[in-house]
Amino acid sequence: MSRPDDTLDPAIAARLKRNADGLIAAVAQEEGTGIVLMQAWMDDVALARTLATGKGTYYSRSRQQYWVKGETSGHTQRVKSVRLDCDGDTVLLLVEQTGPACHTGNHSCFDTDELLPPKERD
Repeated sequence: MSRPDDTLDPAIAARLKRNADGLIAAVAQEEGTGIVLMQAWMDDVALARTLATGKGTYYSRSRQQYWVKGETSGHTQRVKSVRLDCDGDTVLLLVEQTGPACHTGNHSCFDTDELLPPKERD
């Protein structure tokens, strides 16, 4: 069902470079700490809703539906700023996160699996 906040500004839409599924990557970063919380996907509607409501709204590829971060868990994202990268294929959301961002209960989806630990500088 279409809502009034489903339409993305045409000037913004023209700048997006979507993948074959019509999606762009969305990275949520915690305002203040700079911690990268999660990565999800957005289409034009999800981005339009995020911009209109200030709530992190994403598109689930597996469920093929929209979801608002924290709608069921209470772990919400209040979006403070949205930036488009230089290629137009990724948005960066600076958010105020309430509760954990990861579905596993971790603060960040990047808290657990360090593939290359930081090396000490010479």
